[in-house]
Amino acid sequence: MSLDITSHTGRPGTDELVPSRYALRVGEIDVLVISDGVFPLAAATLATNADPADLAAWLDDRLQPKDVYKWPLNVVVVRSGGRTVLIDSGAGSEFPDFPGVGQLATRLDAAGIDPASVTDVVLTHLHVDHVGGLLADGLRGRLRPGVPIHLAAAEAGFWSSPDFSRNTFGGFPDVLRSAEERFVNVYRSQLRPFEKEYEVAPGVVVCRTGGHTPGHSVVRLASGGDRLTFLGDAVFPDHFDHPDWHNAFDHDPEEAVRVRVSLLRELAETGEPLMAAHLPFPSVGRVAVAGNVFRFVPADWEY
Repeated sequence: MSLDITSHTGRPGTDELVPSRYALRVGEIDVLVISDGVFPLAAATLATNADPADLAAWLDDRLQPKDVYKWPLNVVVVRSGGRTVLIDSGAGSEFPDFPGVGQLATRLDAAGIDPASVTDVVLTHLHVDHVGGLLADGLRGRLRPGVPIHLAAAEAGFWSSPDFSRNTFGGFPDVLRSAEERFVNVYRSQLRPFEKEYEVAPGVVVCRTGGHTPGHSVVRLASGGDRLTFLGDAVFPDHFDHPDWHNAFDHDPEEAVRVRVSLLRELAETGEPLMAAHLPFPSVGRVAVAGNVFRFVPADWEY
């Protein structure tokens, strides 16, 4: 029996077999999580410093194959104070061999969101699966001219002369470098770098954390008494059980662990909900402490 169900999109918002978007509110802020799809990578990319037997056991406990893990990829659209903010842009057309990813443009249409209505773009970092959508024809030509793109200055600085010496992701540096170079060539005049944090819209603040990449950032939403944090790539599905595991795409693995543990401890203490780029869609949940590690508690869907 196969549980591999394909999402079919067509007329806006009418005929998706599998939901690709999930809406919620944070006080007066409207939030829409959109799945860019999933793409399969070698399971070893989840934890390069783990004992292979431990990683195999973690995958087996979740009834996942031991050789390939399907990475979810989530993008967020936020509306606050008359502004519409796109947070990350998915993979676009950068992985033609993985047709299950790069669905953002189609799924924005299905959600009834005109890319021209986007007033701001926030990039948590410049990895290809977060900027690729901005390079794809389905989105690139439909954004309003000159839309500002907010990212940490440390991220822009790193990619001007990237150092991959601490990474373990095989041939991916070429893909990463190519996408980043093309992105900067297209959008250089629209980049709006910030140092530590920047309020993009009322209650929508992007904050540099570093770790996964030098300028990796999270986005904190706050309105009234409600809070929610989009963690970008600070946490992957295995990191609740094993926060010390190094993801293959962490540019500074030890710093990534420090940032991850700090964020998870904070969220466990406050009870604030979170989302993340690579947690299973829609990725909304909370963190609980489980002994010396953590536990992800998915939020109940509200229909």
